[in-house]
Amino acid sequence: MKTLAGRLVIATVLLLFATTACNNDQLPPAAGYAPVSGIIVDGATNAPIAGAVITIDTVLTATTDAAGKFSIDKVPSGLADYSVAAKGYQTLAASANIEPGKPFALNLTLAAQPH
Repeated sequence: MKTLAGRLVIATVLLLFATTACNNDQLPPAAGYAPVSGIIVDGATNAPIAGAVITIDTVLTATTDAAGKFSIDKVPSGLADYSVAAKGYQTLAASANIEPGKPFALNLTLAAQPH
């Protein structure tokens, strides 16, 4: 009887250790990643917009430089929601399908906010 109880205790401890060691509370890895880059310009003048903030899936962000360019190196593949906001312009929001390993160009024009 002692041997069976001892074995059950050891088996239970090992099972608990194995299941808790695997839990790191992270999401499963995406099937792949792709770089996203582009240029944001003014819809009326075609001039680059510096300081525009690009947000992908509410967690990945980039800000355009003086030439209106931005890049985000590792965007998870799949359907991605994005938004672009800049002072004096209407916010643009849409979705795109990001394919793993294929660079994705996001070149957009923003309309000025109505006065």
